[in-house]
Amino acid sequence: MCIAHAAPFRFDIVGSFLRPAELKEAREKYAGGEIPLTELKAVEDKCIIELVHKQKQAGLKVATDGEFRRSWWHLDFFWGLQGVAQTESLSVNVFKGTPARSQSAELTGKISGKDHPFLEHFRFVKSIAGEGIIVRQTIPSPTQFFHHLVSPANLDNTNHVYPEREGLIRDIVAAYRTVISDLYAAGCRNVQLDDCSWGQFFEGRSTAFDADRSTDEQRKEEKLRINNLVLANHPEDLRLTTHVCRGNFRSAWATYGGYEPVAEALFARQNVDAYYLEYDSERAGGFEPLRYMGKDKKVVLGLITSKTPELENKETILARIREAAQYVELDRLYLSPQCGFASTEEGNLLTEEEQWAKLNLIREIAEEVWGAE
Repeated sequence: MCIAHAAPFRFDIVGSFLRPAELKEAREKYAGGEIPLTELKAVEDKCIIELVHKQKQAGLKVATDGEFRRSWWHLDFFWGLQGVAQTESLSVNVFKGTPARSQSAELTGKISGKDHPFLEHFRFVKSIAGEGIIVRQTIPSPTQFFHHLVSPANLDNTNHVYPEREGLIRDIVAAYRTVISDLYAAGCRNVQLDDCSWGQFFEGRSTAFDADRSTDEQRKEEKLRINNLVLANHPEDLRLTTHVCRGNFRSAWATYGGYEPVAEALFARQNVDAYYLEYDSERAGGFEPLRYMGKDKKVVLGLITSKTPELENKETILARIREAAQYVELDRLYLSPQCGFASTEEGNLLTEEEQWAKLNLIREIAEEVWGAE
């Protein structure tokens, strides 16, 4: 892979897209026992082929499957790990004013990343993307998984399977390294680690994030260590990036507050190539925490919201890019939505047409600021 043709891109995306009505209907029929898995997969394949075509038409240099084979941005990945089972309990609702579905994941045994189903998801997109397109695989971060397992609903069960915390961390790291290595062998050169777990340190954190018995500083160091153990010693041409936001379910959010409480650990010491950061509202705070950003890191500004249909004012976005450039030079800045358009299959509260209009605006702004790069 040419180093110049690597994530991030000036005009970029986070990953998920609104599910077409045809796909939603097929998933409902499959859940109700009306159609077999083979028929659902055929609909998924068709919709993903159409989505990849639309991404290329929009001018994107990167493509995802829109997370069309998933119900959740994170749980489906957890369920695909060995030693993890789907459950029907979610003890705390963390989204502002919006109840989520009562699905979760818990351990049934030791964790392994062998033969993860997301490998086939990636291979399919790779087979249809064509030349000149980077196929991105999005997965929840290892700290997101760790955070889930030590949450109040899961802590007792997790401690039963892993009485020693280091054993849990060791197997999480090994499982993620297995999945990433397998993805690389399948041709993947861009893995994005989606991470809401840093929200436990923000001002408006939920009590759902407070099951761990250690202090905030100890928690931050623990999470940073887990991520960096997974990120270590990968091939030079594999781009490992992270997306950090404050929750995204049917346009609702979970936490609020700026990046300052985590900026030094997250921006200066986490060993990713680039950060996709939520910056679409006052809930995310200002750009000042970017002063900690490592000099070799790139920052994708999520200035365009995926939560509401109204198009942003171009001049306002241009002004915010200039403001961010006071802390990270313009050459290391990029532009994307603040999150995906459908972190769960329900999707955010806008139409597909409005979704693509958002991306068109991002492309226009990126071309104006950085040229046709």
